[in-house]
Amino acid sequence: MDKWQEFLHESGGYRKRIRRYVKDRNFMLNKGGQKNTPPFTKKMGSHVTFDKQLEEEVEPESFEKQSELDPKIWQDNLLNKNVSRRLMKIARKFLDGIELPVHHADGSGQMSALIEDVRLTGSLANYNWSKYSDIDLHIVVDFSKIDENVELVKSFFHGAIWRWNELHDIMIYGHEVEIFVENVGHVTHSAGIYSIMNAEWITEPDPGQVEIDYVTARKKADAIETDISLIEKFVYSKPRAAVKSIDRLKKKIKRMRKAGLHSPLQEYSAENIAFKILRREEAIDNLNDMKYDAYDNILSIG
Repeated sequence: MDKWQEFLHESGGYRKRIRRYVKDRNFMLNKGGQKNTPPFTKKMGSHVTFDKQLEEEVEPESFEKQSELDPKIWQDNLLNKNVSRRLMKIARKFLDGIELPVHHADGSGQMSALIEDVRLTGSLANYNWSKYSDIDLHIVVDFSKIDENVELVKSFFHGAIWRWNELHDIMIYGHEVEIFVENVGHVTHSAGIYSIMNAEWITEPDPGQVEIDYVTARKKADAIETDISLIEKFVYSKPRAAVKSIDRLKKKIKRMRKAGLHSPLQEYSAENIAFKILRREEAIDNLNDMKYDAYDNILSIG
């Protein structure tokens, strides 16, 4: 327990160092003098302006229904064996890289021994996949086998996932692998859920159910991006007000996506598609960056 608390306490500083590195790296990349070649066409600064982002809209076609599951990932309606083996290896590597005072009943002491299931969900387990789709790798663990305080275990895994995703950039056939850890019994709102461990569908997607209202989704995303652009204008002049506005907007985004995933359309809902648009256009990342900058300004003197 003490190790968990120590990790959770230190992860903030770790996150800060990583973000500083990314900011410094981006500054140097944006500083070049070449013309008409990325990234030198971008302006210097801690944020990419949202006016610029809106010029590079996500195309509606990227959300359209596909006639088949991604053929590089799937074969005969089952996960490609090479992909399956690689995803299982990634799941084990992730867990075994976590230091916890826990030993499985078999005495191995390996966190990977606690795996209940490894699942693939999201658009790549469905007919609305595109070149933008991530591989949503869900590792199912019984949190109670680690500690009776499941909320603490959940928080610990959130920190561990953040560290992993920041330090690794694993791609499979052009799709980035994104790790999630969920507790046994957690309900995943997805029309396609595949058990990699058991090589079978838990929820098999139906291509006839795909119906996406992109126009509504785009309007929802535009409204939020406008709010972000307005908040950006007073991050430095009124940082405390900016933090409050950012927190309020993040809660709004979270509620929007939750409402969409709990609706009959689930991931096909306009709310969830709007969230995907915001994520692809890096609006959510920029919102988080703005909050860090506002906090830095609050804590600075002179």
